[in-house]
Amino acid sequence: MTAEAEFQLAQMMDMLRGKLVKRGIDVKALKEGEVEMSGQRAIQKVTVQQGIETDTARKIVKHVKDLKMKVQAAIQGDKLRVSGNKRDDLQKVIATLREADFGLPLQYNNFRD
Repeated sequence: MTAEAEFQLAQMMDMLRGKLVKRGIDVKALKEGEVEMSGQRAIQKVTVQQGIETDTARKIVKHVKDLKMKVQAAIQGDKLRVSGNKRDDLQKVIATLREADFGLPLQYNNFRD
């Protein structure tokens, strides 16, 4: 994003966050860079994070294994797959991951009924 002043960048970020919330995208998925002044322009890089980085995925796998439940966690590319026999165990894992804060929004899909 580019603007003439740093406060205008802050206003643009507020507008961007508002638009993302309206569309149902979690604001934690944004990574804001440093504000750089070049001449009379203020530049800030903002990236939308997709998937889970390997370091964060390892932390989540360790957290799941520390629960001592009969579930398996595996890293598959930029996703993390947790599988188990009992639905109750999977629901407990989802509940504990929601309570823990890993600095990024987690989505839960492909939960079979």
